Amino acid sequence: MNLAILLTLIVPVNSSNKIDSTANTIVVLGDSLSAGYGVQIENSWPSLLEKSIANNGLNFKVVNAGISGDTTSGGLNRLPRLLSEHKPKIVILELGGNDGLRGMSLKKVVRKNLKEMIEMIHAVGGITVLIGVELPPNYGERYTTGFKKIFVDLASEYNLVLVNGSIKDMTEKGFMQSDGIHPNQNGHELIEQEVFLSLSPLLKNIGAD
Repeated sequence: MNLAILLTLIVPVNSSNKIDSTANTIVVLGDSLSAGYGVQIENSWPSLLEKSIANNGLNFKVVNAGISGDTTSGGLNRLPRLLSEHKPKIVILELGGNDGLRGMSLKKVVRKNLKEMIEMIHAVGGITVLIGVELPPNYGERYTTGFKKIFVDLASEYNLVLVNGSIKDMTEKGFMQSDGIHPNQNGHELIEQEVFLSLSPLLKNIGAD
């Protein structure tokens, strides 16, 4: 979901539901959007995603590695341990919002870190799903356009599933919290629907192997 993120709350890595121990693992590596800032953790989109997966008879568990305040640099530092510990079939990357809000270099920081994470995941046989990020317009058209383009270009370069959306549409639907940055419960439900829709063909293919 294309959302700009302000992050303050820390949520530990956890799987949201009780799932068969033989299930394949999906790791969500993200920030406050994944950590469920401002909503109950069971209403965050990774928890809802795991429920949808179970309801559709797919043998996957979701490990929510969302930490509020995280950046692409933080994700890059955390990723090796997550890969070693959980050996995920799929990693959903939901990072970059904080980098953008801090005005970090598009090429030297954001793109570089995301690229390294994608290659690290692929090096161990994992599959990357990328969640696009959109910044508020007050950061200037050149920066916001260039920022959004990073995700599109990386998805094209590595043939990734890219989940897109619009912060403007979310706001118009009343799916944002009062800060105008974080989604409310309805917003998390919408994000989960879009993620599951994009992810389900991939899950079915893996399950058929």
